[in-house]
Amino acid sequence: MGLKIYNTLARQEEEFKPLSQSHVKMYVCGPTVYDMLHVGNYRGVIFFNLVRRWLEHLGHKVTYVYNYTDVDDKIIKRANEEGKRPDEISAQYIKEYEKDFDALKLTKHEHNPRATEYIDKMVEAIKVLVDKGHAYVIDGEVFFAIGSFKGYGKLSHKKLEELQVGHRVDPDPRKKDPLDFVLWKPSKDGEPSWDSPWGRGRPGWHIECSVMVKTLLGESIDIHGGGIDLIFPHHENEIAQSEAVTGKPFVRTWMHNNFINFGEAKMSKSLGNVVSGRAFLENYHPEILKFLILSVHYRSPLSLADTQIQQAIAALARIYAALSVCEDMLNADNVGALREAPLPNADFKKTLEEADGAFAQAMNSDFNTPAAFAKIFDVVRSFNALLPKAGKPSETLKAQSAVLREFIVSNGELMSLFQEPPAAFLKTLDRILIKEKGLDEGMIEQRIRERIKAREKKDFKTSDAIRDELNGLGIDIKDGIEGTSWEVKKG
Repeated sequence: MGLKIYNTLARQEEEFKPLSQSHVKMYVCGPTVYDMLHVGNYRGVIFFNLVRRWLEHLGHKVTYVYNYTDVDDKIIKRANEEGKRPDEISAQYIKEYEKDFDALKLTKHEHNPRATEYIDKMVEAIKVLVDKGHAYVIDGEVFFAIGSFKGYGKLSHKKLEELQVGHRVDPDPRKKDPLDFVLWKPSKDGEPSWDSPWGRGRPGWHIECSVMVKTLLGESIDIHGGGIDLIFPHHENEIAQSEAVTGKPFVRTWMHNNFINFGEAKMSKSLGNVVSGRAFLENYHPEILKFLILSVHYRSPLSLADTQIQQAIAALARIYAALSVCEDMLNADNVGALREAPLPNADFKKTLEEADGAFAQAMNSDFNTPAAFAKIFDVVRSFNALLPKAGKPSETLKAQSAVLREFIVSNGELMSLFQEPPAAFLKTLDRILIKEKGLDEGMIEQRIRERIKAREKKDFKTSDAIRDELNGLGIDIKDGIEGTSWEVKKG
């Protein structure tokens, strides 16, 4: 089965056929850098990283461009508020974003262009649009004339009259059509500005992406991505101005991820329900954010509620607990040999083989990550069912441990997941949950020590009482050959 992707332009899943079999060109709209990014901004960052990794897994070379809008009214406003230059504000928040990106351990993009690096190219493109009759100049401001582009509305699938009624439009009476959009505008005193044939000014938002795509990737590209809020007007306008300049199809496949909601409402600064990506990463862990985002299909809304976060923690704990068991069973010196060992348990072997194929099928079905995760959990359940209640593990079980670990880690790597040291990560989850429950780790350790002493004295009444006390606080206790251990209940 080949890769199928839902194409917003066609409104259906299509077999992915790149313009060049050996090279996929991909562009995703990045942030306007005037503040810390909120969690919703990271949905596209994490999802399109997966798209890139899967394309590479299928054998394609990928050139991925992710831009920064570093000249914008919001940046200028923030600069004025803080008494800084706009370029200082944008540089500050690019640096903060890149810290978070590194913490997420995602694959770096080939290009992270900044809009201000391409002003000259934007001026050139606008000149072409004016010369071709697709744009007009009024008082040093340049507008794109949507009536000059026959295909306007083909991405949002709306007719012009519907767009005019259903969306906020600029009522500027100078424009030929209320939907005509700005390509170049004069700068006010104290604002960043550049020379142009129409006077000192700066570009409109939409032109920057068209120019960066054409400069870095060419006139036509394979994939253009972003959030669903960009379909209109941003991506619709990109199509119009790009195809008006080149006369060629701009993008073969348009992909759009849905929103992250906070409870029942879309996360937005205007509603005051924004959670910054940095705050989430500090309060929880990058692994939790990645799993949470990929646990829901990218075209469906995702809720950032406590219930969903706890479910993500519980799911990660199940997978990492299995990986921890695998590591306990395996010796670093013979892992390579064990991977080549036969799997005498026919049921487990069949489950693994089916899961391999089903994982690939899920990913090839418009990146159905929930179905892909389900296959990983199927294998984990089968593996756990084979674990002995006690005694030394067999060589067969060790071999199966090696293969399970390989299956989880190799497939997880495509999602930038399941690469953490298992035992240490499980402890991290415990610390997160302890903090959320308002418990004290030192107190837990002290009570565990008291219980061990009680057991040594055969004071089982006290031992049981401490166990029941800790269980009531959500702490599970395990007594084994190597001693007593504890963990926070998950899920």
